[in-house]
Amino acid sequence: MAWKGVHLTQPARLSLVRAQLRVEQEDGETTIPLEDIAWIVADNHRTTLSIALLAACADHGIAVITSDSRHMPSALTLPFHTHHRTAAIARSQLDAGAPLKKRLWQAIVRAKIVNQGEALKQAKISNSPPLAAMARRVRSGDPDNIEARAARDYWQALFDNFIRGSETDLRNKALNYAYAVLRGCVARALTAAGLLPAIGLHHDSVTNSFNLADDLIEPFRPFADLAVHRQLKDRDPAEELAREDRQMLAALPLREAGIGPETLSMLHASEAVAQSLVRSFETGDAGELTLPAFPVQQPTLPGLKAARV
Repeated sequence: MAWKGVHLTQPARLSLVRAQLRVEQEDGETTIPLEDIAWIVADNHRTTLSIALLAACADHGIAVITSDSRHMPSALTLPFHTHHRTAAIARSQLDAGAPLKKRLWQAIVRAKIVNQGEALKQAKISNSPPLAAMARRVRSGDPDNIEARAARDYWQALFDNFIRGSETDLRNKALNYAYAVLRGCVARALTAAGLLPAIGLHHDSVTNSFNLADDLIEPFRPFADLAVHRQLKDRDPAEELAREDRQMLAALPLREAGIGPETLSMLHASEAVAQSLVRSFETGDAGELTLPAFPVQQPTLPGLKAARV
């Protein structure tokens, strides 16, 4: 089972050597078994890699994320059809009716708002809005748009003088980077489970190849929000996103999340969520969907790390 991420911030030459990723840099080289890697973030434009390596990454279900000139994730490479029942699972997904999709979206929005409330609690925000009560008011399909109303109160509480859409704000840069990495991991989990990332429950843009990933990432977002708050709370919003910030954000999938009684990395939690969604589609029961929550305790998961090269 994959359990590592690779974040490349220095110029590197990547190649395939005996089912391993070889990373050659000025200060030496290292190799990592492909079977251990879940995602790679190529965050330096002087990085080169071979087609053989890309093909091997696809064979191993590795998400490859590339960044633009501003060091922001801009593209995602995923394998085609990695599940042995892709056609059958995709058919159950396509056959899902509106009532089931609305109930699934209701569960997702509730979980997101509850996690937002927990993020404020862990950030030690005083006078937090009553998000748990708002979550209970979410109906099937969220026709009252409780999600947006909760988000307005949440952002006002989490950050001072903050506008979510401001491209020059350091906090937005960090959030966008974090969401892109988590989105890649969720999309990876969906394809591994045999689902079609383009066919969403609530998101349905005709230009979006990852509508379903954008649905399922919602309850994971507060984990990123809390990490960004802790990293940047004493920083000037006019600053640029530093390499150390990007390294922290690239390792977010290795942080812990609760899935039912278990505590998993968010990487493995995304896989559990995708598999539970398959069960929901196949049974028609929205109650099968399992979503992440902040763990009650904060144990240290052994052996998890993001390789920084």
